[in-house]
Amino acid sequence: MLQRASLMTEGPRLCGNDWVFQQDNAAVHNARLTKEFFQENNITLLDHPACSPDLNPIENIWGWMAREVYKNGHQFQTVDGLHEAIINTWSNGPTSLLETLASSMPKQLFEVINKNGGATHY
Repeated sequence: MLQRASLMTEGPRLCGNDWVFQQDNAAVHNARLTKEFFQENNITLLDHPACSPDLNPIENIWGWMAREVYKNGHQFQTVDGLHEAIINTWSNGPTSLLETLASSMPKQLFEVINKNGGATHY
């Protein structure tokens, strides 16, 4: 999956040559093959505690996507139909959502620090 994710082209294209990849440290992300992929491709990882959605803006994007895909109680009859809806939703996502999430990170980090790593209102 990592090889298909276009990290090697999209990371530098979107963020410049000094980009850093963010993921939480869930067990699946710490598998030997995953770690080897990042090392072999010289991908810098952000040091990130496991199970900390307050520090992972992608969690908000997944929530937004799920609400959009299943808007008005929409149900899918086929996997292909669901796949198409997910791709369309991702492709048509407003850049303002990404900008808002990115700009909110300093406040979120500040609150996590003030709560000594405890739960925040995010």
